[in-house]
Amino acid sequence: MATVKAEDEITLVEREMKEFWAELKGVYGTEQLQQTLALRDSCKESMKVLSEKWAKKLKEGDLMIDKIQEYRNEILQQNKHISENQEQLTEIKSNLNHEEEQQKELTNSIQELKEELMKKKEVVSSKNKATKERVERLCKSKELFEERLGLEIRRIHDEQLQFIFRHIDHKDPDKPYVFTLSINDKGDYEVTSCTPPLDCIEEFQQKVRETNNFSAFVANIRKAFTALSYKQSA
Repeated sequence: MATVKAEDEITLVEREMKEFWAELKGVYGTEQLQQTLALRDSCKESMKVLSEKWAKKLKEGDLMIDKIQEYRNEILQQNKHISENQEQLTEIKSNLNHEEEQQKELTNSIQELKEELMKKKEVVSSKNKATKERVERLCKSKELFEERLGLEIRRIHDEQLQFIFRHIDHKDPDKPYVFTLSINDKGDYEVTSCTPPLDCIEEFQQKVRETNNFSAFVANIRKAFTALSYKQSA
């Protein structure tokens, strides 16, 4: 009997212990589950907050990337404008250099023309001076020619001298025999007219150019007029 009672007590203790451990296990499991659920909810909330923060950061990052791309496009456009402006400036500089060269060439040409014109003026002035001196010398010989050769000398237009011979035609002493003389651009004597015409006038003109003996030239023309007068009277 005693043995049976002891076994019953042991069985009871074991059952109580199992119940205690089941109860303890149940109690511990519920708290752990609650903690786990609470931790999960906390993690989910944290993850949600972090997701929202990262989503905001990502959105700001996208906006920043778009802004940076926009700035890059603006810089590229500005660089393009700068490059175009540099090309225009280079072209303008080239045109200015070309215009400066043309201006320099024009200035040099004008200077050369001025110098050439001054030389020509000096030559013309020298020729005019020589011409006037010759005309003056001829005029000084006027009285001598008039007395000895019956000659009248007149100064006419363009610095020309007109020589009028009379007392050649014995039938008409007052009949004029005329030739006109000038100094050409080369500084030589040149007969511009002769009335009546003489066939030998070119020969006389060439001779006076070679010898510069003007008195003989005038005398020879008078002799030719006299010979022509006798010829016409015969």
